Amino acid sequence: MEIILKYFDDFTETQQQQFAQLQELYSDWNEKINVISRKDIESLYERHVLHSLAIAAVNNFHDGAQIVDIGTGGGFPGIPLAIFFPEVEFLLSDSIGKKIKVVQGVADAIGLKNVTAVHTRVEDIKGRMFDYAVSRAVAPLADLWFWTNKMIKKGKAGDDLPNGLICLKGGDLKKEILDAKVNARPWKVHDIFPEPFFEEKSVVYVPK
Repeated sequence: MEIILKYFDDFTETQQQQFAQLQELYSDWNEKINVISRKDIESLYERHVLHSLAIAAVNNFHDGAQIVDIGTGGGFPGIPLAIFFPEVEFLLSDSIGKKIKVVQGVADAIGLKNVTAVHTRVEDIKGRMFDYAVSRAVAPLADLWFWTNKMIKKGKAGDDLPNGLICLKGGDLKKEILDAKVNARPWKVHDIFPEPFFEEKSVVYVPK
């Protein structure tokens, strides 16, 4: 928890309580349904929560914005972002039902009212439009853009970036961006949060 407060210091008491509950909740759920690796659960706040909040560091979502989290897994980046932006609506989707069970359990336990968790493949989300899609290490950038492009509406529902895809990626992205044939803008997470874990991590933005 301390590593979150090292970089963000303007949380409400409710937000601080919600973040503080995540360690115990994910540890408990992980005993039943393994959604986070054993070594990572000990570094939950750095490797999952703070990593997710790199998206908040590059774009401040406006109240009322609609965000879809593609392949949320155990709820990342969606759960930390939903705590960070309590007036923004989040749809967290994953094709694996037991992972969505964890997401719903965590959201209910900490009283997140702005999260809807759905067991579905992204291709099967019909009739919904969003301001931004977010994702973490789910698929190559070309696939993410193919899945989300048609469900992102034009506009600017954030302070810094027009509507689009914002995803968390690892490793060398030159070929992946080239293959995706999109106008992508990457940031090094290590430049945002100078911790050793983030040296090979990036935030990648693709505008609508």
